[in-house]
Amino acid sequence: MPIVLALGGNALLRRGEPLSAEAQQRNMRAAAAPLARACEGRQTAIVHGNGPQVGLLALETAAYEAAPPTPLDVLGAESQGMIGYLIARELRNAAPQQATAALLTQTVVSADDPAFESPTKPIGPVYAASEAPQLRARGWSLAADGAGVRRTVPSPAPLDVVELPIIAQMLAAGVTVICAGGGGVPVRRTPQGDLVGVEAVIDKDLTAALLALRLEAERLVILTDVDGVYLDWGAPDARRLDNASVQELRSLTFAPGSMGPKVAAACRFAEATGRAAFIGALAEAEAVIAGRAGTRVRP
Repeated sequence: MPIVLALGGNALLRRGEPLSAEAQQRNMRAAAAPLARACEGRQTAIVHGNGPQVGLLALETAAYEAAPPTPLDVLGAESQGMIGYLIARELRNAAPQQATAALLTQTVVSADDPAFESPTKPIGPVYAASEAPQLRARGWSLAADGAGVRRTVPSPAPLDVVELPIIAQMLAAGVTVICAGGGGVPVRRTPQGDLVGVEAVIDKDLTAALLALRLEAERLVILTDVDGVYLDWGAPDARRLDNASVQELRSLTFAPGSMGPKVAAACRFAEATGRAAFIGALAEAEAVIAGRAGTRVRP
């Protein structure tokens, strides 16, 4: 049975770091060897986030006023290529004997999803709270992020992964597949059955859970920039949950743009399969995948 790993965009670009290719390469290089060891001998699909990266691409395209801004679905595809390249390259360097490939992936959403009326997905850098009025003047929705704010965009629920049969074939052939980056390029189906791009960024954790269910995965592992799920996050008495049930987690409230989707994805997988999901730090990938670190989410 395969495993599905979800790597957070913030795990590749840590909070406070410059939004640079150098920082992403450095972080991925440090994570590649333990990640490759943890995946050795397993069919592995790797889903990555793109929140910081797609936000930066949106700023770059908006800065060139001679052409209209590039829509978010196209920027999502660009980020898949960029981040997929970095992950695939560093995994090959760490484990050259392992076949690895990044696959451009589309994810189907509903045009009627209520998320389009309530943007919750943070993208791009953190801005000072004092900049909020100027940012809202651009037509942006904003949400608090620590002492600052970030731009938020619609994040509709994933309904289907277009390339799922290809992913399954590649896994069966022994290829480590980097797929559904940024939750997948958001598309909708027309009444005629055609695919059309959508202005949104899908949550990669929810797509990873969908992919894990469709692939009948052994486990879902969500790797991020914190070492687990915390109660009272940000408070002096914050406490990490090492082992929590779906029922316990669903009775609690987590931030919708960060830990909330991770917990929801883990609960969805555990409840549907009867198997545990895990949430932990990318730096501890081996231990999290083995169930020795992070938060274990049990049915």
